[in-house]
Amino acid sequence: METIFTKIIKGEIPCYKIDENEQFIAFLDISPLAKGHTLVVPKQQIDYIFDIDDDTLAAMTLYAKKIAKAIQKTVPCERIGVAVIGLEVPHTHIHLVPISHVGDLNFQNPRVELTKEEFMAIAEGIAQNLEK
Repeated sequence: METIFTKIIKGEIPCYKIDENEQFIAFLDISPLAKGHTLVVPKQQIDYIFDIDDDTLAAMTLYAKKIAKAIQKTVPCERIGVAVIGLEVPHTHIHLVPISHVGDLNFQNPRVELTKEEFMAIAEGIAQNLEK
């Protein structure tokens, strides 16, 4: 069964896309912990991150690093927190969350509400800060 992420990858559901390549896509989480909270998702639908082959997992980590650096250039924060929960959508994904305190990466925290225009501006800003 296709996940919501597979439908986003296919263009059936819109997203605030930051970047994509042949293997991965990065887009803003629509229920973010912080401005700039981004999801990095492999285009191949695999439920559990540690079921991904080693080469793809390594490539995904390097892709997430590229996206994280662009987020940090765009959104004021101390670091980019990384989380892989894997329970909410059965399609591997990495959360990249701008943080300034340890507690900022708590998924029980209230979510930030943003307008469509704010989402669009953040996604565009991150995309512009990607190293080419």
